[in-house]
Amino acid sequence: MSSSIPSPTSSPLLSADCQFCSVISKTNGEDPIGSANPCSGWMVMELPLPWTEERFDTDPILKPIHDLFHDLYAQGIHIAPMGIARDRDYSTPELARVVYYRRPAGPFAKFEPEEYLLPAEQIAPLVRVLLLEPESKSQFDPYRQPPSAIREIMICTHGNVDVACARFGQPLYQILKKEYAAANSSLRVWRCSHFGGHQFAPTLVDFPTGQVWGHLEPQILPTLIDRHRPVAELRPFYRGWSGLGKFEQMVEREVWMQRGWDWLTYEKAGEVIEQRSGQGEGLDRVTVRLEFVTPSGVKGCYEAIVRTCGNVTTAVNSGGPLKMVDQYEVTELNQVH
Repeated sequence: MSSSIPSPTSSPLLSADCQFCSVISKTNGEDPIGSANPCSGWMVMELPLPWTEERFDTDPILKPIHDLFHDLYAQGIHIAPMGIARDRDYSTPELARVVYYRRPAGPFAKFEPEEYLLPAEQIAPLVRVLLLEPESKSQFDPYRQPPSAIREIMICTHGNVDVACARFGQPLYQILKKEYAAANSSLRVWRCSHFGGHQFAPTLVDFPTGQVWGHLEPQILPTLIDRHRPVAELRPFYRGWSGLGKFEQMVEREVWMQRGWDWLTYEKAGEVIEQRSGQGEGLDRVTVRLEFVTPSGVKGCYEAIVRTCGNVTTAVNSGGPLKMVDQYEVTELNQVH
């Protein structure tokens, strides 16, 4: 988590000659696939506003959380932290929501949510126990919520990290909240803190699958949310599944495009089995294996080659320098069993 998580609606002004990073990225055709940060779980926490650097250094609720995640990162514990803003439709007075999306062992289809409602000053102790002392978590049982089938959409509106997230994330949040969540009691839509990749704004995470999306447009939301139209319509917007690494994400997209919506129910695991560098700079080829298990227990495996296929100009930050980034293609995709 950044040491500075501002109000989701804040949007500092840029100089007149600055360009939004996400506009540059999208205009130049940067493919977002492979940009989802792989992690062993997501810790979603309802944190009091405003989210300023000063408060993370001094606030008695925010500072212990900030310090804890710095300690976890130093220990090599790759749990992705995410702040969410209180919402009048979802929040409970005097209590804060924490949802730990745990990555199951072995192949899996979705992260497993563990939800708590507790006083805000108990967030840091709960997170510490969940991640470092899970055998002691029964002390928090009075705050634990019953399992549910809630689908959570976390959309980044984190303007102080990059203005593009506020500029493009906030309007999309309003559409998702008013037109989709309002009509579906099993869907919650939240404003959240930055989780990487603001050059792909507007960007969101879909839980419990843990799929990450970017360069989103209002007209694609019926396909993304309702899942009634061909999955191929989502291809340009898919950043990848956070249950896999960069190159495995690229292969997973190709398989999903072939297999359709049922693919979301398959338990999956992937690995890079060979990586070769080219004669000059850059990547020559990566061999990826992607294994799956269907809900009925049928096992299968794909292998594919990922290669560089050129590059495009992008900007990682709005107002920042331009840079060239490699683009990739998946070739020789075969189901081997």
